Amino acid sequence: MSHVVVIGAGQAGSSLVAKLRSSGFEGQITLIGEENAPPYQRPPLSKAYLLGEMEKERLFLRPEAFYADNGIALKLGQPVTAIDAAAKTVTVGGETIGYDQLALTTGSIPRRLPASIGGDLGGVFTVRDLKDVDAMAPEVTEGRRVLIVGGGYIGLEAAAVCSKKGMQVTLVEMADRILQRVASPQTSNYFRDLHKSHGVDIREGVGLSHLTGEGRVSGAVLSDGSDLALDMVIVGVGILPATGPAEMAGVELENGIRTDAHGRTSNPSIWAAGDCASFPYKGGRIRLESVQNAIDQAECVALNIMGEGKHYVPEPWFWSDQYDTKLQIAGLNIGYDEIVTREAEGTLSFWYYKGDQFLAVDAINDPRGYMVGKRLLSMGKSPDKAAVADPATELKALLKA
Repeated sequence: MSHVVVIGAGQAGSSLVAKLRSSGFEGQITLIGEENAPPYQRPPLSKAYLLGEMEKERLFLRPEAFYADNGIALKLGQPVTAIDAAAKTVTVGGETIGYDQLALTTGSIPRRLPASIGGDLGGVFTVRDLKDVDAMAPEVTEGRRVLIVGGGYIGLEAAAVCSKKGMQVTLVEMADRILQRVASPQTSNYFRDLHKSHGVDIREGVGLSHLTGEGRVSGAVLSDGSDLALDMVIVGVGILPATGPAEMAGVELENGIRTDAHGRTSNPSIWAAGDCASFPYKGGRIRLESVQNAIDQAECVALNIMGEGKHYVPEPWFWSDQYDTKLQIAGLNIGYDEIVTREAEGTLSFWYYKGDQFLAVDAINDPRGYMVGKRLLSMGKSPDKAAVADPATELKALLKA
């Protein structure tokens, strides 16, 4: 009987094993995770869970009984210590397990501050897993002073939560503007104004020189020479693909675990999906860090393990919740040269174009704009820019044009 072993019990790993079973795979399945908790959602960690608005069990992607009920062996709380790709074995918790097909859904790990600038002091946190947020939560209390390092989505979401908790929040972003790597100046401007209206001190073009404190952080010196007195620090300076098991297996790496369009690595018996995997896209290679990519790519790999030979074609979408604002993004804005702004009926959206080609939309409290933009992208349509900008244009009409 065929045995599929999946390393990485996050969104992608859970989606992959569930898809195998629902698609009729009758062999053995083993899902291995380093954490003690069964697979859970990560986006609410830095929002509802940190705010205390969501119980831990509600984070779980599926009830723990789902795995046993579906004949999926769940091995939690133990890291993989060896992979022998020639013998097709994985060693975990002192046990050696044979496999026929191996899938790596190892996700990503947060970039941390170097110890040389105080990154290992107490009171310095990243936001990636339950352990991180459980350690941080008791410190997120009214009146305390927090420095957020990094003005991407993770940093801004953490700033929103800390502000809502009544903390004194300073956010530093080394680039010229927040969200510079991922969004238009227009989107950056909106969220800068939003955070400032909630009392967050945003400092752009300013980095962290070093943290100060004896054993625990008590302050920071910034790159412009200014000093801050602090009670804690939250670091949101990006993530790296988790490639440790892939390195053990000896598969090729390229900005993560290199796969073909089917999700297969350089070893024909080893697959990869989710944050850790880079794959062919429009003549190049990309690696997507999103929940939807983790689900869609993992389900595609599950079908390909069963021999379907499907090409993975992503339909990227992302979201971010900050205060009472929901940002929904459809598409990838890579290479855009023009932004079309649409304001209508209290909603706001920014539409990205390269020439006349529609690439992506940032929809702010605008679910209709997001859904229409997403459908246009899936249809391969590029709406007329003037029609998009005109608030009198009914959005659904763009689908028929």
